[in-house]
Amino acid sequence: MNNTYTEAFEVVTYGNPEAGTLLIQMVDDHDLEVIENEISFIRELSGGQEFCLKAVKVNNWNRDLSPWPAPAVFGKEDFGNGADETLKYLLENVVPAPEKMPDQKRKRTFIGGYSLAGLFAVWAGYQTDRFQGVAAASPSIWFPHFTEYMMENRIHVDAVYLSLGDREEKTRNPVMSQVGNEIRKAYAILTDSGQDTLLEWNKGNHFKQPDLRTAKAFAWLMERE
Repeated sequence: MNNTYTEAFEVVTYGNPEAGTLLIQMVDDHDLEVIENEISFIRELSGGQEFCLKAVKVNNWNRDLSPWPAPAVFGKEDFGNGADETLKYLLENVVPAPEKMPDQKRKRTFIGGYSLAGLFAVWAGYQTDRFQGVAAASPSIWFPHFTEYMMENRIHVDAVYLSLGDREEKTRNPVMSQVGNEIRKAYAILTDSGQDTLLEWNKGNHFKQPDLRTAKAFAWLMERE
């Protein structure tokens, strides 16, 4: 593991930097506490495939991962519109540009994450063709107007993994209680547009085994090709 510090984000690299598969994951402190478990799960679930995972630590979760402003749904912190700048940083500093790499060193590149980072990963798939797949574990697909955005735009990735806990929609919060309906909509939109898409239901609420859920998402993308 090695750390690279920049003015914008901290990037932590795990696995083999020379591997042909690159995984990009936006993370916070809670994710980093269990990421070694996630790495082990990915290795096990992918049949021991070699990979490099770059964990990009987010400075302000609600701002840096939100595609557009939205009111707070829990607590008092509203959602910002920092996703554009975050993606710009990734494409300029974290994800190798294919045209700058010889053919034999080009990587399969997947972007993924948990919760709002999962939503960001899906949104990123609509912005660029630099990723071949999206691993969205328990994504915040309840985000206002997001599935409307999906219906009106075209995603550029080949495959999308979606998952949700079977208790996540059982909440009194009127916005977040729509997460089940919205992820079913998202799955239908993606399959109708021809993407290879899986929707997996996990046991438990939003906070159960995020490391395993994220690992399952990445491993599915790695195994399908």
